[in-house]
Amino acid sequence: MSSYDLPMSASIGGRTYSIRSDYRAVLDIIEVFNDASISNEDRTLIVLTIFYEDFETMPFSDFNEALEYLRWFINGGKEVKDEGKKPILMNWKQDFQLIVSPINKALGYEVRAAEFVHWWTFLAAYMEIGDCMFAQVVSIRKKRKSGKKLDKQDKQFYRDNFDLVELKVEETEEEKAIFEEWLT
Repeated sequence: MSSYDLPMSASIGGRTYSIRSDYRAVLDIIEVFNDASISNEDRTLIVLTIFYEDFETMPFSDFNEALEYLRWFINGGKEVKDEGKKPILMNWKQDFQLIVSPINKALGYEVRAAEFVHWWTFLAAYMEIGDCMFAQVVSIRKKRKSGKKLDKQDKQFYRDNFDLVELKVEETEEEKAIFEEWLT
């Protein structure tokens, strides 16, 4: 495969598997990866089932290779590097409404109306996001997480757009039960 191609299949364990390369499938996979209420084993099975069209034919011995390919694919065809714990500055699900407009601008069409948009095309458009509401939200999140002071304009933006700026933390079922117990 040349660096100009968009992968539509994966070679795993000497077999070729069709993959779901549309951005919607990848965003679903990322959402599952981020769901703390799902066990690691279930998470693995769910994401592999979403990504590989004929996953049910894949031998268990190929699961690790299949996961590594999936991570490589989500990373835009680049090796996944473990760079330590970085602050989380965005959430695809929460921020989608802020992301979609600049992506539409970069692509020149409404991405949600397109029948198919390859993940790498979507990711390339995401990388072109310039000065916009989403960039401002991420900038304020970054300043707050790094302990930098917000200037007067940033403080006002933060107050006016608190629900956009603050990343929502999803609680596990265990955490919800503990909070409910405390409240009763």
